[in-house]
Amino acid sequence: MSKKTLNTTNLEALGAETLAALLIEVSAGSADIKRRLRLELSHNLGVSELAHDVRKRLASLRKSTSYVGWRKRKALIKDLETQEAMIVDKIAADDPTTAFDLLWQFIEMAPSIFGRVDDSKGDVSDVFRAALLQFAGIAPLAQLEPHALADRVWEAVLNNAYGEWDGVITLMVPALGASGLEALKAQVEAHAGKPDAEQTNDHDAIVFLRELRGGINHAAKRKARFVQSCLQEIAEATGDTASYISQFSARDLERKEIAAEVAMLLLADDEKEDALSVLMAAETTENTHGQQAWDDAYIAVLLALGHNEDAQTHRWTCFCETLNAKHLRGYLSLLPDFDDVEAEDDAKRHVLTYHPLSTALEFCLRWPDLLTAARLIEERADEVNGDHYSLLTPAAEALRERHPLAAVLLWRSMIDHALEQGRATMYSHAADHLSDCTSLDVDITDYQRFPTHAQYLETLQVRHGMKSSFWSKVRTN
Repeated sequence: MSKKTLNTTNLEALGAETLAALLIEVSAGSADIKRRLRLELSHNLGVSELAHDVRKRLASLRKSTSYVGWRKRKALIKDLETQEAMIVDKIAADDPTTAFDLLWQFIEMAPSIFGRVDDSKGDVSDVFRAALLQFAGIAPLAQLEPHALADRVWEAVLNNAYGEWDGVITLMVPALGASGLEALKAQVEAHAGKPDAEQTNDHDAIVFLRELRGGINHAAKRKARFVQSCLQEIAEATGDTASYISQFSARDLERKEIAAEVAMLLLADDEKEDALSVLMAAETTENTHGQQAWDDAYIAVLLALGHNEDAQTHRWTCFCETLNAKHLRGYLSLLPDFDDVEAEDDAKRHVLTYHPLSTALEFCLRWPDLLTAARLIEERADEVNGDHYSLLTPAAEALRERHPLAAVLLWRSMIDHALEQGRATMYSHAADHLSDCTSLDVDITDYQRFPTHAQYLETLQVRHGMKSSFWSKVRTN
């Protein structure tokens, strides 16, 4: 390796004096580098000195009110990441209790940061999320009084304005211990019993009118959801399935996705019959929200109960309704040899007639079964929607080698859609597709009921001959 390569070994050879001079020179125009160097110097003096400087910087960041534009957002993120690194990588190793306090202060300043920066990309949120997860390693090592920590956690989740504390209860379970969790649970339950501010402030007449009109107290609903979330997180963290499930109301359990979740929890505890009862009590409307989760849970419970035939029947029904490949694979896996081949052939015949065609084509690509995909396209070419380019483009690429006619039909549908709708922004893609059609023309010996390439090209020129921008792109291909 060259001695000019920038690596640790070669730089060390320059000597401390030279490197120090270079760092002074490099840091002259960079506040980030200067700040990092000062922090390293502080760490060299001891952990307490570094902790003091980090605490000062966090206070400064929290007090600042100036808006951070897009030009300065990267510098802010770098600054935040540097402070987190000092806490996690340097302070925590020698003083986990101080590191815990500093990391807590770091997360606490999130609202002040979010209030003065555009985080539409989520990169600032990512910094705080990554920092929060560091509690998993630091909290168990810190010297924390469980009840005091419970108070701290409760204040955090109660003022979780931007979601910066999401999941903190779970992260704090080892540090809280049984007594801390009980104290936290008591805080949540006490909060649940307090009257809502909206209820206490409203005049009796307003409350009466709201009830008369069937109005909803949104504050009460938000509070109920919050309490439910906290208690369920505590229950989940402690493995208390019964307490977790008890937080769902009877109306909640009628929802398919919740019934499915509860059924799987009961199944994990080997309460199979109860799991089945929960599923059967869920709503039976045609609302598809949560249907897939319900179907998966129902099949799992039936199999656990030994009702294999019923599970197979439901799998086949689900496949026929949705073309969900997972259900078909599960169905075929339980069939004896040769029966599975016949069943797969039945499934393919069903796919060929399934509506909408886009779902059927997507299934063929995922299975994968390019022969059925080609038949599907050739038999139902008039149903192909050329606007579905995100599906048709990869489908055509997958088919072009062994099923060129089907690939050409897909390209033609996208070309026709772009030209007929006057989608000028798609003309480059349409020209590329036409070029692909031309290149595959020699591989297609029989266009069947479809126009040959020459006939299709002639039709395009007649219908869209005036679209000069498209034809100019065709000529340059």
